[in-house]
Amino acid sequence: MKTIPRHLASLLLEEASFYPAVTLFGPRQAGKTTLVRECFPQHEYVNLEDLEERSLARNDYKAFFRNHPGPVILDEVQRVPELTSAIQTRIDERRHEAGRFILTGSHQTKLFESVSQSLAGRTSVLSLFPPDLSELGALADGASTDELLVRGFMPDLWARSSSATRFYRNYYRTYIERDLRQISAISDLAAFDRFVRLLAGRTAQVVNFSAMCSETGVSSTTLAGWLSILEASYLVFRLYPDGPKLGKRMARTPKVFFSEPGLVAYLLGIETPAQMARDPLRGHLFENLVVADAFKRRHHAGTDPSLGYLRTHGGYEIDLMIRSGRETRPVEIKSAATWNPKFADNLYRYVRDVPDAVRPTVVYDGDDHLFSDGVASANFRRWDP
Repeated sequence: MKTIPRHLASLLLEEASFYPAVTLFGPRQAGKTTLVRECFPQHEYVNLEDLEERSLARNDYKAFFRNHPGPVILDEVQRVPELTSAIQTRIDERRHEAGRFILTGSHQTKLFESVSQSLAGRTSVLSLFPPDLSELGALADGASTDELLVRGFMPDLWARSSSATRFYRNYYRTYIERDLRQISAISDLAAFDRFVRLLAGRTAQVVNFSAMCSETGVSSTTLAGWLSILEASYLVFRLYPDGPKLGKRMARTPKVFFSEPGLVAYLLGIETPAQMARDPLRGHLFENLVVADAFKRRHHAGTDPSLGYLRTHGGYEIDLMIRSGRETRPVEIKSAATWNPKFADNLYRYVRDVPDAVRPTVVYDGDDHLFSDGVASANFRRWDP
């Protein structure tokens, strides 16, 4: 089985040498368990999906910790979020002992609240997503762009030969039938499923809940709540408007992206690279891939994503704004493989308005260039966000 080196490994080890606990968040099957077991081979491993372990942790946590005093990996700890209070007590008894507890969790809201309340100052919090392009490296070299959009980045799909459609069908079914029930009591799963599939068709776009109400049969308030649930599951994230005001009215509504491009293809019924190449949404799906890759790479480097987009009500738009300290880098995203000077038109407008713009770049599917006016083009497989 092929293994995928993860950039977060060095930071994970570094934080575990300082903090008594490290908490690793991320979506299911992103590789959290593999990473922590590789990084901490001497730690005992306990999976709280195991019914007996989960029951003991809930009903007799003292007996649970007599069995597992540490150092220990507690996998899927969101299944028993109240356990963090007991972990706090044990950390405070031996505060000098670094890396004693390694926690992983797939659902953010309840676990994050529990960690924030009980383990503040005692744990480092990191996020692991499916591999980014730089982590896949040579594994992705032989894959076409359309294959990447269909196959996605889940580790198991690259470690083993498997059908992407079957994989994401099972992945999504597991989320709907099991994980979702742990997060929220959604009574109308059929309407929720319609909403997720409609959202996939609007990826990398501003989402208008009012327009989606008639298609789902639920209120915009409910849809907003459902979007928050998807964020808590690490399935989607939002980019908010960012950048200088430029003396114009700015859009205020966020754009929605999926963290796993392959899941979007499945939800839209795209099963093959040939279908992807013909799909009218391919440009949006390519933008989703590029933005999600930047989002993941910054998380895997241990930095805040600090990503946004720029749009005025007059139609002036920059697809991606990357903030680093006091600097902001404008990025345009195009799915074409052949360079067209028009790709940089909005960047030139931005550079005229903001002369000290940092590294304006068009990310696309073609060759790298650095033009004399300071604008660059970069292939999406090689660029550095």
